[in-house]
Amino acid sequence: MTLPWLTILLLLPILGSVVVALLPARAAANAPKLLALGFSVLTLVLGIGIAVAYQPGTGLQFEEQVSWIKLFGAYYALGLDGIGLTLVLLTVILTPIVMLASWEDGEGGRWGAKGLFAWMLALEGLSIGVFAATDVFLFYVFFEATLIPVYFMVAGYGGPDRVRAAVKFLLYSLTGGLVMLASVIGLYVVSSDAGSPSYLVTDLAQLDIGTTAGRWMFAGFFIAFAIKAPMFPVHTWLPDTTEQATPGTSVLLVSVLDKIGTFGMIRFCLEIFPEASRWATPVVIVLAVISILYGALMAIGSSNIPRLIAYTSVSHFGFIVLGIFVMNSQGLSGANLYMFNHGLSTAALFLVTGYLVSRRGSARIEDFGGVEKVAPVLAGLMLVAGLSSLALPGMSPFVSELLVMVGAFVYSPWVAAFAVLGIVLAAIYVLWLYQRTMTGPVREGVAGMRDLNAREIGALAPLVALIVVLGFYPQPLLDVINPAVEHTLSQVGQVDPQPTVTEGEASE
Repeated sequence: MTLPWLTILLLLPILGSVVVALLPARAAANAPKLLALGFSVLTLVLGIGIAVAYQPGTGLQFEEQVSWIKLFGAYYALGLDGIGLTLVLLTVILTPIVMLASWEDGEGGRWGAKGLFAWMLALEGLSIGVFAATDVFLFYVFFEATLIPVYFMVAGYGGPDRVRAAVKFLLYSLTGGLVMLASVIGLYVVSSDAGSPSYLVTDLAQLDIGTTAGRWMFAGFFIAFAIKAPMFPVHTWLPDTTEQATPGTSVLLVSVLDKIGTFGMIRFCLEIFPEASRWATPVVIVLAVISILYGALMAIGSSNIPRLIAYTSVSHFGFIVLGIFVMNSQGLSGANLYMFNHGLSTAALFLVTGYLVSRRGSARIEDFGGVEKVAPVLAGLMLVAGLSSLALPGMSPFVSELLVMVGAFVYSPWVAAFAVLGIVLAAIYVLWLYQRTMTGPVREGVAGMRDLNAREIGALAPLVALIVVLGFYPQPLLDVINPAVEHTLSQVGQVDPQPTVTEGEASE
């Protein structure tokens, strides 16, 4: 009998969370951190093992399916295709890195280091559940459950206005969840009318959902995912949250949790509501382009470093959504690859600027200057993270952005032209941030700044290595992603347009 590997993968960090939380108060100060890091490394090893065993191009794998709530047609159903696998990998890679980088962040928090690291493990397990769920009701349970650890991580650790930021995050997310719940109930009604209730994605994708009902239910799912992503105009919770949260919390929030939004658009909006997705495409693409340009312009105008990075993510998520809804293989493959690569580059940027802010005691850009003269390693790693964020060739986001832009051009040259402006603006906000903080005369408050230590470099090194390696050789990820993209496009009923050949060219 095959072991339930996905269940083990998601329960391992949740078990670790419970063990860490129950450690006695008399335990050594570093015991919760070491124990949590150990559980996250075990989860990483198991996640890599699952990725190695995965066979690209053969549909869902490592499937588990047990009847859960028979009356609702809900199943405990898990499985991974290439899209889910890459995001599970991203989750298990980033969690131990964030723990290592956040070694000192929990000391002054409300529940101490034990609480922070326990919540990190809980979030890791629940996120894996979200990306592996193949039952809509199970997905919804995991989707809502992820809010709990994030709320406590923001409210208990970070800046002086963290409670207000945590409440704002929770209110936005719960609102989206409640809207989606109406659509989840609608799916139960539709599947019941068809014969027997079922929340399995494979069953729902085969249903003949009426046009009006399908569009309303699509809207419910899309609004929830747009808030999570986040997209303009439901993005305002993100800058407030990242400004107050610790750098590690911001990484898990933006690089992992927010990917649930774009993942959900692919898995549920496109596959279950193909007609409604095609119907909504023009509006969604307009919102995506607005997100790209608005996020970039707000980043340029930001005076606070974490808020600036948050607005860059609003812009980047606009690219991801654009790639999803142009509905061709280049755009959708690029969007999936973008989710993974954005997670790496944004994690590096949040962590290195977090070290910068903690040393200076201020997040205001105007309080910095000349850092490269006193902390050259920190400055160098910040430059690498920034260049990755602007998708410099040779960095992993470049391939993702290029594929999205090719897909956008195939869809509409005008859409691609506006999106290109976002790439130009990205160079402005990244290079201007580096210039104002790292170059020039050394400011008075920067003069005694210490450089990164071995632990901090060790936390950033895997991210930099992955960014560079995948920048030159992204094929292993694309080999996993492309078959899943083809399946999704077939569900939506979309095929790539064939190049037009004139009569003269054909005769040649």
